[in-house]
Amino acid sequence: MATPETPATGAAEKDSSGDSTLTVLIALAANALIAVAKSVAALLTGSASMVAESAHSWADTGNEVFLFVAGKRSRRAPDLRHPLGYGREAYVWSMFAAFGLFAVGAAVSIMHGIQELFAKEEATAFWVSYLVLGLSFLLEGTSFLQALRQARGEASTSEKDVLDYVLHTSDPTVRAVFFEDAAALIGLGIAFVGILLHQLTGNGIWDAAGSILVGALLGVVAVVLIERNRRFLVGVTVDPQVRSAVLRRLLEHENIDTVTYLHIEYVGPARVFLVAAVDLVGNDRERDVAVELNAIEEELQQSPRIVRAVVTLSSPASAPLIP
Repeated sequence: MATPETPATGAAEKDSSGDSTLTVLIALAANALIAVAKSVAALLTGSASMVAESAHSWADTGNEVFLFVAGKRSRRAPDLRHPLGYGREAYVWSMFAAFGLFAVGAAVSIMHGIQELFAKEEATAFWVSYLVLGLSFLLEGTSFLQALRQARGEASTSEKDVLDYVLHTSDPTVRAVFFEDAAALIGLGIAFVGILLHQLTGNGIWDAAGSILVGALLGVVAVVLIERNRRFLVGVTVDPQVRSAVLRRLLEHENIDTVTYLHIEYVGPARVFLVAAVDLVGNDRERDVAVELNAIEEELQQSPRIVRAVVTLSSPASAPLIP
């Protein structure tokens, strides 16, 4: 029996661990450089928007460390204490990253923006801010293009559009880097407008408003990422189209007549736990049936995406499932 690998079952995620690590490392390097540049610019100019952007970039840098740890720890092999593996650690560490984005990035940006609304100190050396924003845009754009390239390739294989794939993928690192970089590019635009209006009008309220808007943007992204990770930690079953594809493959098995129960749940990035109740072909003795069921389980677990498969006999009164 062929293992259940179809485009719909997430084949796009099969070999994505290397791409995910590369995406995180590129984002980490870009954000670290940007954070240093923005911090220097904030000190030289006194711009509230630049302070918000520097907080944003430092938060993103820390988040990439969490995401790197998430990828490493979640790929550990199953053991006696964790028979379904360590895949859900990816969602735990990605949750830490999402909280960091909210607490450090959003809170600092909004609080500083509110303080600047009542500050008397004027921003200076606007050209420094523009130079750093331009450099940041190039670096963030490079990181975002890597995340977009990975997401677009995997979305195409999964027959989904990019945004739908990023929102629902079981790989939290792809989702986090994609949304963080997208928010960073939008935040740079907000900061540029705020600083420009401050320079043109001489009124620092525009700069402070830019800082508050950047913080609000980060808060929205953090809430989205937290909610996505929460769902996978609680337990998410695969999409109906994926379930149908796996069901069809089970029914193609030469020893399976009908399938009356099927449960497939994510236990990590591109990793699932499968439980099925089947009616076998013929009426073999109990000992032979046990051997056949065990053989089917082993065949299913040959797929790198199935961490554990449990196959039992159907109840005589159970209705068969239809793909």
